[in-house]
Amino acid sequence: MSAQSTHQQIMNIMLVHGAWADGSGWAKVIRPLVDEGFAVTAAPLPLTSYTDDVEALERALHRVAGPVVLVGHAYAGAVIAGVKSENVKALVYVAALAPDEGETVADVFYRGEPDPRAPQLAPDENGLIYYPHEAFAAAYAPNATDEELAVLSAVQRPISPACITAPVARPLWKDRPSWYLIAEDDRMIAAANQHFMADRMQAVQRPFPVDHTPMVTAPEAVLQVIREAAASVTES
Repeated sequence: MSAQSTHQQIMNIMLVHGAWADGSGWAKVIRPLVDEGFAVTAAPLPLTSYTDDVEALERALHRVAGPVVLVGHAYAGAVIAGVKSENVKALVYVAALAPDEGETVADVFYRGEPDPRAPQLAPDENGLIYYPHEAFAAAYAPNATDEELAVLSAVQRPISPACITAPVARPLWKDRPSWYLIAEDDRMIAAANQHFMADRMQAVQRPFPVDHTPMVTAPEAVLQVIREAAASVTES
């Protein structure tokens, strides 16, 4: 596949991590995309508030030229839908949250019954939500190797409640083509909830029997959906 458009512009793939993560979680996705000729950025989010995260992503978008396929995992689904950049041509949701206008991330995250293997989450004495170390294997990435789990746990970044309690504006998925990788074995965001959000978005749905963190545990599934979204942009 060519990463060039008819105007010979480089196609940008911007990968956006969710809560309790950083850009290193995309490592298995980055190299194949670079080898295929895409310009790849793993955008950092401060996870200090929803507004801060959208602004950080806008700054990252300002640093690239040309069309962008914006990819968000989990919480980052709300963030990628909050930007206004005209360069964003397609959105890819990876087991991601997609609140509608006026909803909060918490509204959609807590929709339905939680998986009993998912941890109870609450802010610590500093007002930040950390993910329990043992829950990475139980719910966050149950298909990961011990080495992968050690890295996921070590690099985790806490999330502020201000990220999940702010009502969102009109989401970008109403104005851009969207793809949704549904993680059918997700223990964090139930597959039924993902189907609900993807249906509401009228997204192209691509279900896989994967856990909540497929960019680590099933990267080829994530690559397949990103490539499909990128191909739609280059052909348009």
